[in-house]
Order: sequence, then C-alpha cells, then structure tokens
Amino acid sequence: MLLIFTSYDVSAFCGFYVSKADGTLKNKTSQVILVRDGDRTVITMSNDFKGEVTDFAMVVPVPTVLKKSDIKVVEADLFQRLNDYSKPRLVEYYDENPCQPRVLYEKVLSGRVAGVSVQKESNLKSKDEEEFKVKIEAEYTVGEYDIVILSAEESNGLYKWLTANKYKIPKGAEEVLEPYIKSNMKFFVVKVNIEEQENLGFEQLRPLQIRFTSPKFMLPIRLGMANADGDQDMIVYAFTKNGRIESTNYRTVQMQTGKNIPLFVQKNFGNFYANLFQHQWQKENQSVSFIEYAWDVSPSNFMKCDPCVSNPPNYEDLKKAGVWWLGKDVYEEYVNEYNKENNQNVFFTRLHIRYNRKAFAQDLVFQETPNKENFQSRYIITHPATGNLKCSEGQQYLKQLKERRKKEMDMLVYLTGKSYEDWDVVIANEAESMTYDTSYQSIAKNFKPASVHPIENGKNIFLASMALISLISMISFRRKKQNIG
Repeated sequence: MLLIFTSYDVSAFCGFYVSKADGTLKNKTSQVILVRDGDRTVITMSNDFKGEVTDFAMVVPVPTVLKKSDIKVVEADLFQRLNDYSKPRLVEYYDENPCQPRVLYEKVLSGRVAGVSVQKESNLKSKDEEEFKVKIEAEYTVGEYDIVILSAEESNGLYKWLTANKYKIPKGAEEVLEPYIKSNMKFFVVKVNIEEQENLGFEQLRPLQIRFTSPKFMLPIRLGMANADGDQDMIVYAFTKNGRIESTNYRTVQMQTGKNIPLFVQKNFGNFYANLFQHQWQKENQSVSFIEYAWDVSPSNFMKCDPCVSNPPNYEDLKKAGVWWLGKDVYEEYVNEYNKENNQNVFFTRLHIRYNRKAFAQDLVFQETPNKENFQSRYIITHPATGNLKCSEGQQYLKQLKERRKKEMDMLVYLTGKSYEDWDVVIANEAESMTYDTSYQSIAKNFKPASVHPIENGKNIFLASMALISLISMISFRRKKQNIG
C-alpha cells in the first residue's frame, strides 16, 4: 500500500507515503485483518490518521480489478476489540498461606498496540494516461472514499503520473513499484470525499475492507519500506476455516510463553513485553513472524482463551471482519458450495511481524495449515502469601519463595536480555518483613544470571546429542564400507 499524507505522525498498512508537504513521513506500525479460504481473501486495513484529510491518499497493490461490491468500510472499534482480546497477557496468581485455602486471581494489564492508517490523496486525474501508460480501470465512491483502480505498464510511468498530480514520492519508489507492475498487479487508489464524509457525519476515517479472488495469499510489505524509518511492526489478525496461518517464505514461530516473571514487572508490563519481543526477534535473526495467539473461535466453541483478557469476537464481529462463510453476503453462492458442517468453523491467528529491508527482501506469503493447537502469549506473576508465616511450614515456604524469585529474575534476563539493574525491583509487602528476607531488592544484591539458561541448555543438549548420533552413524558407515572393500 502507498499512502499519501501530510507531515502528521501516522502509521499505515503495507505502504509508503507520498506527500505535498516537505515533512518527514514515517511508516511504523500497522494492523490488518486477513480472512482467507480457498482462493478468496478479505483484507481490512485499520486507520488512525490524525490531521487534514485533504492531504491524504492511499495506494494498495491488488491482484485484480475490484468491483464496487468488493469494497466497503467498517467500524474502527473492530480492531480495538480484536487487539484487546488477542494481545499478550499478564496473569496474576496468589500463593496460599500454608494453613489457608488457596485463592486464585487472574488479571490482564492493558497495553495499547499502535494502529494503522489510511487516508487521502491529491486530485488523481485520468489525464495523461496515454503519456504515462497508466490506465484507470474503474472509479467508485464507497462511504467517505473516492476510489480509483489503476493499471500501469511501467513503474516510471506510475511514478510520473503521481508526481504530475503534485505528490512528493519517496526515493526508491520506482524500484519498489516495478515488481508489482511486472506481476500485472493493479493499484487501488483511495482519497477522501469531503462532502460524503460530512454527510455521513464521521469525524475520523473508517477502515477500508477489500475482497478478491486470487491464488496468491500474501501481503505487500515491500511498498512500506520505500520511506521506512528503521524497523516496522505489523499485527495480523487472521481468520481461516481449518487452522493457523503461517508464512511460507519466512519462519513462523511461537512467542515464548507461560513463563514465571518477577512481581515488579506488573508495574510496566508494556515495557516488559516490548523488551521481550525485541530480544526474541533478534535471537531469531529477525527474519521471522511470531504467533502471539491461535485459537478456535468458532461460535460453537465455548472455550476460546485461558485466561480471557476481554470478550472473544462474537458472530457479528466475525461477520464484520469478513468471515463470509458464517452466513449470507456477497459470496452466498460460494458459501453454498461448501460442506454445511464446516460453515461455522473459524480459527483465529494473531501474528506479530517486525520487518526491515535487510531481513525481509520479499513480500509476506502465507498458507493455511491444519494446525489447530491452542496458543496464547501469557506471562505469570505470583503474589506471596500474606498473614502469619512464623510456623515451620511458613518458614519453609519463605525459603522456597526466595529460590523461586531468583529463578523469576533469571527468566526476566533470559526473556528480555536486560539486567535486573534496568528494572525497579522495589516491592513492598508484609511478607518481605519476615525474618527470612525474600525481597527482590535483597536478592538483587548478590544475583548472578545463569550463564546458560535451562531452556537454552536443553537446546544445546539436544544439538549435542544429534551431533553425536551423526558422528556414530558416520563411523559405522565407514567401517561397513571398509569391510565391504
């Protein structure tokens, strides 16, 4: 997607910015809803643009010329609901006093994921089509948007066409556009219809949703790198019928999850997860997409998360997201071709992708897999027991608590790559004043992270074992060869 903006700080889906202004435009974080079954795809692009819509435009490469019925606008709060439900979560547990019944409490701290942007372009005109070898395939008004679908014979022509319409194109745009033109992709160009926007009464632009039929299951992230300022993040909320989606041209791995971390992380869970993601992304050599949530969210499935941080997407949410097989819509004829028993199946995958020019030289290509294993990124803090702990069982508990907290701090270092010195470890609790000091502050004085973490050590043992097996096999093969000789 190519977005045309003023110098406001905005974020966008899969695109680069072109502008009338001289401001520095950045593309940092985006959110996309991706629905796929067979060769049919529905893509919804979020929009958090702030500023004058008269200076905005968006360009998205699409595989076919879209009909007006293939384009619609949706309510912006759909993205917020999907994010609130699927985001990484912090779970709280409470230790029981050795002589009291156990109490369990779960809570998730809210964390905001940056949104996406979609906005307006200059007056795109059909003149000079012959000169620039750019053809206007279709024109529509949908909601508050005027839409033009273009085809181009060469990137230089499309570049000149946009420039002739007074848009400042980022350096390198021709090179980025060329592969899409050679692949016979079309260009979905959007601008805001001010009169329609006023008539509809929407102050902020709503997300756009497009649908098409194509064997290609991909997202065009290369356009977003034309004017990228460093690494960019994309959150993909994907809905399929049979199982998780995964990238076919980059590795897809599950985020580290289910780890016990120090209680003081509660004060800034957002900062903790940002450090964790960055550290794990670097450890995976960057060319990777992380699964943060995967679950069967079919209307008939009662259990959709553990724990649930907010309400799961309901039938109406799924329909708005573009899950057409749940009921009648533009693809009603297509739905009737399906086995009726499968028409209520919906699997939700949340992917978090951080990409840059060096690590992601290609657009993201996906596939639907049969994997229906449930997964969610969750991190556990445990509050210490309160009350009188002077009995022998209580004293033993405090010793165990101190050892547990050492392991929690070690896990924090392993997950984030940050020393305990980078965190505020002061936690006040009645249990900390007991005769056996279990405070993180006290533990931190003599704390030394494990040189090899148990998780990494397990990997090392496995690799060493495989190497030994290979060596034994090689020696055995040579001996057999010598005997034969």
